Amino acid sequence: MRSSTLRLAWRNLGRNRKRTGLALAAIGLGQFALLAMSGITRGYTDAMLETITGPMVGHVQIHAPGWRDEQSLELSVTALAARLDALRENPGVARASARIYAPALVAVTRDAQAAIVLGIDPEAESGPKGLLATAPEGARPGEYRVLVGRALAQSLGVTPGSELAVVGQGKDGSIANDLYTVAGVLPSAIDLVNRQGVLMSLEDAQQLFVMPDEASEIILHAARPEAARELAGGVAARPAFAGLEVLPWQDVVPELVAILELADVSSYIVLIFVFVAAAAGVANTMMMATFERLHEFGMLLALGATPGRIMRLIVAEAALLGLLGVALGTLLGAGFVAATQGSGLNLAALGGEAAAEATWQGMAIPIHIFPRLAATDVLVGVAAVAVTSLLAALWPAWHAARLEPMEAMRA
Repeated sequence: MRSSTLRLAWRNLGRNRKRTGLALAAIGLGQFALLAMSGITRGYTDAMLETITGPMVGHVQIHAPGWRDEQSLELSVTALAARLDALRENPGVARASARIYAPALVAVTRDAQAAIVLGIDPEAESGPKGLLATAPEGARPGEYRVLVGRALAQSLGVTPGSELAVVGQGKDGSIANDLYTVAGVLPSAIDLVNRQGVLMSLEDAQQLFVMPDEASEIILHAARPEAARELAGGVAARPAFAGLEVLPWQDVVPELVAILELADVSSYIVLIFVFVAAAAGVANTMMMATFERLHEFGMLLALGATPGRIMRLIVAEAALLGLLGVALGTLLGAGFVAATQGSGLNLAALGGEAAAEATWQGMAIPIHIFPRLAATDVLVGVAAVAVTSLLAALWPAWHAARLEPMEAMRA
């Protein structure tokens, strides 16, 4: 019985191929739009998250209470070496690095400029997600050698080999000053580093600002970025970190969380479009097909077909129409994502110069993204079309099942 119903449903869809084709196109377009938008959105959020949490924010930050508001050298993380050793033994931590941030004046001649000294661990920051990922080959801070952000270097007129005077204030209130050799000029997408950054080794910064075994913060990169909140909770619960502020990136940059949630909302908007397209396509097709075949339904009822059989036939047609449309859209959408996943999409080509120069909180917004799909993206579209197709077919099916055979045959 089921096979005969499906065969009849398949045959009936071919009666008016133009109308069926339009319905398939509407459903397929909706599914394609959903998958393409989901792929681009996931790729963009991946790139955005990587840009924000990668070199600067990290997945978890550890500070003294109040440091994020005042950023004072007096509010430092002490017993640094022991705490770093404990963190590096944690299997959930992929990388732990300490940093010192301190305002200073820097000069090559008599004219000084304001800068931010960043004391960093060169080894930890040289990876693909570190502050030194874009450093020139062989240019490393350490032993009174520093890297200077590109914009600051241009403003000061320094080049590799130049001598740079750094003057600031130590944690104990003393005057902090020394001469350093510029090891290289650092291009960076981070505005703070690019325009004001003077990067020196953590040891040099500790000596300059009188902060032995101390740092402004500890940055953690999680082995599983999605588990950042759990990692922060586990670290905060350890006695060695009592009295310190341990925050996952979601609490450090809540604005980014809002952006990611907004991206999800855009996917839901497209999903509504899929619902509407599927409902319109199926409802129109089934309504027209039902009224065109009143005579046929009357004959079937007169020959003994039950109202339930008529309803099943119409619902089967709607289900086939929806599944064919969503299959077409899935092939197109998945094909689009697969075609762009390797080389990526350059948003600057779509948004022009404004897109290429866009920044968020001093960091360049990624303009080259790699679309990505999850299985749930496909399943949500399939489920949406399946449910919508069935709902759109219920009224025509109910109407056909309630026909009086003689009246229907005279129609």
